[in-house]
Amino acid sequence: QVQLVESGGGLVQPGGSLRLSCAASGNIFSINAMEWYRQAPGKQRELVATITSGGSTNYADSVKGRFTISRDNAKNTVYLQMNSLKPEDTAVYCCSARITTMLGTRDYWGQGTQVTVSS
Repeated sequence: QVQLVESGGGLVQPGGSLRLSCAASGNIFSINAMEWYRQAPGKQRELVATITSGGSTNYADSVKGRFTISRDNAKNTVYLQMNSLKPEDTAVYCCSARITTMLGTRDYWGQGTQVTVSS
């Protein structure tokens, strides 16, 4: 069974920084793309950032230049470094990964971690 577990959320003042982590565990053959999503109250889920197995990245316009996605393939972990945080970044952040196991390939999701940006 595969699990994705996020950590690193919390309360931060505007202009501050947080680093989210998402670790995948289980009987994993390989991990393709890994992504971070967020959902604020009353809003649709938004794709924040994507990183492929080769390290190519893509970002939502709202976070370009402020957020950085990275991954450690040896640890099956994806990170999201968030700088210059704004109140509008407040949301539950979830990671997703396309993972291949002996049962095949599908997307897995973490449980989410709350990020609150407020003074």
